[in-house]
Amino acid sequence: MSSKGKPYRRVVVDAFEILIGKGDRENDVLTFDVAEPRDLWMHVAGGVSGSHVVVRVPEDDGEVPRAVVEHAAALSAWYSKARSARRVDVHVCRVADVSKRRGAPAGEVHLRRWRVVRVAPRAE
Repeated sequence: MSSKGKPYRRVVVDAFEILIGKGDRENDVLTFDVAEPRDLWMHVAGGVSGSHVVVRVPEDDGEVPRAVVEHAAALSAWYSKARSARRVDVHVCRVADVSKRRGAPAGEVHLRRWRVVRVAPRAE
């Protein structure tokens, strides 16, 4: 599957598909229309602007290897305003834990629960 013409970039790491939003509206489409509730969702912490990142989780296996999570978090940091930082905190949660309040601007979301992964920004 190519990313051309889609609201996201696509990267494959160890057979896991990672989708990276291309802008605020595209982040909303990725998070609320493309992603499944079981998928992992990531974004740089601290109110920093950046892409929503989704790691597709296969139906038969709910676990994503730590190395894949860290790679996707590094991509999240890279596709954010924190790209030049040495280390960046990235929120990680299930898509089911991401919501949007009525009237919120494009790209703005609310997380019900999450964990933090600290990574160095890295391009694919």
